[in-house]
Amino acid sequence: MKRVLAIVLVAAMLLSFAACGNKKESSEKSSISVCLASEPDTIDPALNSAVDGATLLAHLFSGLAKWQQDKDGKLEIVADAAKELTEGVKNSDGTVTYTYTLKDGLKWSDGKDVTANDYVFAWQRAASLELAADYGYMFDVIKGYDEIVEVDDNDKPVNPDAKLDVKALDDKTIEVTLKNEVAYWNELLAFPTYFPVREDVVKNESWATDPASYVSNGMYKLTGWDHNSVITLEKNAEHPDAAEVTMDTIKFYLSDDANNMLSNYKNGEWSLIDSVPTNEIATLKKDYPDEFFNVGQIGTYYVCWNINEQILPADSKLTGVEAEKAKAEIRNAVSLLLDRNYIVDQIAQGGQVPASSFVAMGLTDADGSQFYKNTGVSKDYDGYFDTSAEALKANFNTVIETLKKYYNYDEASGKFTNFPKMTYLYNTDEGHKAIGEYIQSTLANVGIELSMENQEWATFLNTRKDGDYSIARNGWLADYNDPISFLDMWTTASGNNDVQFGKGAHKDVKAYSIDLTKFGYKDKVENGTWAETYDVLIARIKTCTDKNNRYAMMHLAEDMLMASGCITPIYFYTDQYMLAKNVKGFFSNPLGYKYFMYCTIEDK
Repeated sequence: MKRVLAIVLVAAMLLSFAACGNKKESSEKSSISVCLASEPDTIDPALNSAVDGATLLAHLFSGLAKWQQDKDGKLEIVADAAKELTEGVKNSDGTVTYTYTLKDGLKWSDGKDVTANDYVFAWQRAASLELAADYGYMFDVIKGYDEIVEVDDNDKPVNPDAKLDVKALDDKTIEVTLKNEVAYWNELLAFPTYFPVREDVVKNESWATDPASYVSNGMYKLTGWDHNSVITLEKNAEHPDAAEVTMDTIKFYLSDDANNMLSNYKNGEWSLIDSVPTNEIATLKKDYPDEFFNVGQIGTYYVCWNINEQILPADSKLTGVEAEKAKAEIRNAVSLLLDRNYIVDQIAQGGQVPASSFVAMGLTDADGSQFYKNTGVSKDYDGYFDTSAEALKANFNTVIETLKKYYNYDEASGKFTNFPKMTYLYNTDEGHKAIGEYIQSTLANVGIELSMENQEWATFLNTRKDGDYSIARNGWLADYNDPISFLDMWTTASGNNDVQFGKGAHKDVKAYSIDLTKFGYKDKVENGTWAETYDVLIARIKTCTDKNNRYAMMHLAEDMLMASGCITPIYFYTDQYMLAKNVKGFFSNPLGYKYFMYCTIEDK
């Protein structure tokens, strides 16, 4: 397997990095202060599902692999705790076995040796039904995962003693067997969910909330956490690669106030801020041309609908499958009301691209072309609907005629009179608020009443995950360079399934069909549940080794998602941040992670 990550992106979406510079010899310890976001929901590697948390974890832990820049500034996946990223050995049954040897001198931050069993334990824990980690499904490429997650009709595990096929051959050697060849395996090894934790440490359920109990094995130690204020990381001098680390201390200040971030940046307190006020973007581009960065990310900003939310009028006689199909048509119709060009040009103002599909720009198809350009049903536009300014009027007329089928319409006012009231949930941020207010006013123009509710980041994540909302602000960045990272998150058991597909009342709705016979499978289901169709489709994709068939099935999966209407794409992301000119050695990747360990700060 090649170790260099081959990401095919448009020029503006490659990466952001500032070339390394030389720092004057000094006996003083180096320090940098930055602000990514507010208080993280968690910094337990198995439980984190946010980009800001992933950035922290990338500094605190050493997985078997990591992201790095080569001498030319290109991103690559290289060995981290492993001595090398070995080639897999294909077995006679189609499975693939990898064997890794740990580097010498690996220590936990409390001085104990890191062992192969620490990785084995961490992976088993993260994949377990007991932990119910959002990213537990990341281990479904490993043999044994299917047996772990198999449950009976009462959601009880069928195989309570099942384990992943990963073992420690000795203190330094890990052996893992995959179900089949996986093109993005090395990228998974660099993902935080695959980072090690120690069994005796995590027995304390609050271990990841206090520096006194937080034990990690990476280039940095967690030495301070003033909750809702600042997290402090100090260089781990015992790490085998400590000589490469140029930044001694990193202070991650915690804020969700973009104006506060900008103020601290301008007065020199913070050297990087990961959010800026949208109404300041034009000025920042002009006044700070060398410090305002607007770079590509493989991600999609979208609105998600709770599939179990009742959006039909109270007097509707539709039930079961008919009701579900009606709600899907309604959600898709409402999506067409939104002027995505207005959102990106007048609100977001960051060079984002209007989106009419969920799988993000930047991910490639089987033939190397852009995946998103091969979606939908029309040759006249990309995606599932036309986002052009010229299509707005036709889209509006379509919306009105569609909604008239289900709601009372007052011709005089041009408004529907019995659409149920809904609440739009968003996390505290001026940009998210502005987009929410635009959606609110747009829907109000046709009589749909939408109230606004904002929550701080950690609370928001859990509210959305629990399905305690009507519709909500959402966004997703690729976890690795494959479209499946946008599709497998919507399986019934996925912890990232915020829409609640296959959960609650939707569990028993038989409104979906698949036919995979043309791909060589026997699966053909008409009027099945989400679990009987979508989950099966994703499972086939995960084990398919025919590239063309695999990508064709991924398009089918996105078709199912978009047909549900529960995913309303808004735009394809860009990453906007401010970085001080005297900071050298910084880099980020298209997944949104930012790296400070190789930074130096030059004298101004």
